[in-house]
Amino acid sequence: MTRRLFWKLCAPLVLGTLALVWVVTFLGDETEQQMSFIAEQHQQTLKQWGDTAERLYRVGDEQALAVWLEELQARENTWAAVVRSDAQPLAGSTLSTQFQEGFRLGRNVEWKIHLYFTENPIMDLPFADGHTHFLVTLPQRMRPGTYLPEVKLLLKLALPLAVLMLLASVIYHYLMGPLRQLEMATRAFSEGNLGVRVRAQFGNRSDELTALAETFDRMAERTGDLILTQRRLIADLSHELRTPLTRIDMALSCVEEGIDTQHFLPRIRRECRLMRSLVEDALTLAWLENEQPSLDQDSLDLTDLLDSVIEDARYEYPQHCLDVDLPHQAEISGSSHRALAQAVENVIRNACHYTPAGGHIRIGLRPEGEGYRLTIDDQGPGVATEQMELIFTPFYRTAQARDDRPDGHGLGLALARRQVEAVGGKIHAENLAEGGLRMLLWFPASRPAPP
Repeated sequence: MTRRLFWKLCAPLVLGTLALVWVVTFLGDETEQQMSFIAEQHQQTLKQWGDTAERLYRVGDEQALAVWLEELQARENTWAAVVRSDAQPLAGSTLSTQFQEGFRLGRNVEWKIHLYFTENPIMDLPFADGHTHFLVTLPQRMRPGTYLPEVKLLLKLALPLAVLMLLASVIYHYLMGPLRQLEMATRAFSEGNLGVRVRAQFGNRSDELTALAETFDRMAERTGDLILTQRRLIADLSHELRTPLTRIDMALSCVEEGIDTQHFLPRIRRECRLMRSLVEDALTLAWLENEQPSLDQDSLDLTDLLDSVIEDARYEYPQHCLDVDLPHQAEISGSSHRALAQAVENVIRNACHYTPAGGHIRIGLRPEGEGYRLTIDDQGPGVATEQMELIFTPFYRTAQARDDRPDGHGLGLALARRQVEAVGGKIHAENLAEGGLRMLLWFPASRPAPP
């Protein structure tokens, strides 16, 4: 198993998770970066405060400057002051131009604010002389990042939840689509639609679910064939049993009326024997077709088996000549003595029945490939070419067979084929040029032992 479905699901999950982590991290950093600066309108307000403080300082009205600072601190609930920064170098050192231009007592209004500091920073707005500064603790209303916790919660919880739900929905539909098709096919099959199949609906998809669909199709085909076979078997068996039952019923009626009892009792016994044989053969055939067993438990000598079957045939058909050509020994393994004996017996009896009295049945066995080929030639009327395969169909009988053998039920060759195939062999028929029918059976010399 290549676990294609595992990789198909693993790939989007892993890639999606990595992408989600990257997106959340990127958006979090970018959002925090954008929210770490004082808003533009607040920067303008701070600069206006600096300009007002510088204007009051320049006119020398310290009283007005003090009043304005008091009002500003009270209104904004903050601290503000105007201070001088006369930096004096010591030990003969000097102040560089870079230091003098960049020297500040607080932070520039355009600088980034560290959102994780609990205290608000002091903002520095220097006057034009470079030595006087307006300092103010950033008012709480101007502090950036007010909604940062909510945004973080949205990025770390709501966004991943939405993405994962979307990903779960895609995976759910990817899995449930074929499963729904299988469910509908199973329901349709259970309702009697034996022709339902699902693999074609999966298109070019190839994964474990496709394998499941193929298994379902094989199961549906196998089960459908079994159901149809059973229906045909029951219908044919019912039809075949109707005639002997009618005869028995008529005979019993005559017996009840006291009409020639001794004449009808053998007839009833014969019809019962016919029905018993029919039912036994039908049950054996049904078992072989339904279970499709592999009969491979026995090892035997095919020559000995044929000698026994041929001896019985000679006793049953003394008016026929059975010409036999068998090797001294023909050992086979992984087979079934009972199945082979019954199959060969059916074929030989069939040949004897259709061969006229005094005719010859030729039976030959010789090695072929990795097994043995058995040929049984009769001198009967043969079979039409278009009916050559039909004679192996259960309950099928040619017109000649129905005329010559009204008590037959057409299961002999069908049962023989199933039994031969169950031991790994083959059987087919062909007409002989000089007239008559040849049955060819092939059996493997050995089969692997069952696990």
